[in-house]
This record gives sequence, structure tokens and C-alpha cells, in this order.
Amino acid sequence: MKKLAAIVVLAVSLPLATYVVALSKEIESRSLIDDSESSDVIVILGAAEYNGRPSPVLKARLDHAFSLYERGLAPKLITTGGAGGDPQFTEGQVGRDYLVRLGVPSEDIVVEEEGDSTVHTVVAVSEIMRRMGLSSAIVVSDGYHIFRVQKILEHEGMKVRGSPRPTAPQSGVRERWLYVRQAVGYLLWRVGINI
Repeated sequence: MKKLAAIVVLAVSLPLATYVVALSKEIESRSLIDDSESSDVIVILGAAEYNGRPSPVLKARLDHAFSLYERGLAPKLITTGGAGGDPQFTEGQVGRDYLVRLGVPSEDIVVEEEGDSTVHTVVAVSEIMRRMGLSSAIVVSDGYHIFRVQKILEHEGMKVRGSPRPTAPQSGVRERWLYVRQAVGYLLWRVGINI
């Protein structure tokens, strides 16, 4: 009986592991592609903020989104992200404030500040887009993150392009783990587990 159980576990886990590796390689290959084009809105995924100031990662995402906005690729921006443990500030509000300081009119920015996970945030963004009559978006985040966000927004009926924030290419165990983690997160979402 133990031998049969081991065979079953192997028969299930080996193809699954192979699929996760293949998917993580696809996510990695797409993580450097900027296919932004004229859209209804630019969606900036949140990242840490420090006492009302964007972290270096969030600042890089916001600066990149600002450059797309300045190029006229979209007339509106959505900043995202909840409190993340900070009772005074949300990532979405910090992003909005930063963009206003760069010169973006406040009426061009919508804030989504309830999201506490990628899936929660992206579903909230799709609802905001529907209410505003928007159907296309450019997603700005780190390259490894964009694939999953695109797939969720596409599932919600949106046309989505990705534009990763500029970053120096890196390779190593940590970077590989980011792609694997996104592959697992995507697969969990596909079976109804939202992280």
C-alpha cells in the first residue's frame, strides 16, 4: 500500500513540478517585455511605503508610470495598495501623493487602497475600471509580477499590456524564487485560492 501511495504522489507531483518550472521560465522571459501602448489607464501595483514616503521599489514604479503618462499613453492612473501594517498611510495614497507632487492633476488619479493581496487588489482595480467605463490598461510593476496581474485582469475582461519598471537584470536563487513564487500564485488563483 505504501508503495502504491508513493507512486501516486510521484505521478502527481512530478508533472506539477515540471509545469511550475516551465511556467516560471515563461514568466521570466516575459518579465522584461514592455508592450505598452495607448490605453485607458495605467495601473501601478503598490509596494512598501515608509511613513508616507514611497520605498525605492514603489518610487521606481511610480516614476516609470509617470513617464508613460507624460508620453500620453493613458489619461488616467490607478495607484494601488493597502495599509500593509501602517495605520496612517496606504501604499495607494502614498503613490497618489507622490504623483501629484510630480505634477499629475489629482483628478487624473484614482486610488485603490483596500487590497491586501495581488488578487484582491487586481479584482478591485477591475471593478473600478468597469465603473469608470475603462477597458484597457497598462500594468506597471516589477517584471516578475506582471504576468499574474495581466492574467487576472484579462480574466476580468480587460485588455492588458505590461510595462515593467526599469531594473538591472539579475540572476540568482532569489530572482529564480520570485518567478517560481509567481507561477505558484498563478496556479493557486486558477484553482480558486487567492493570495
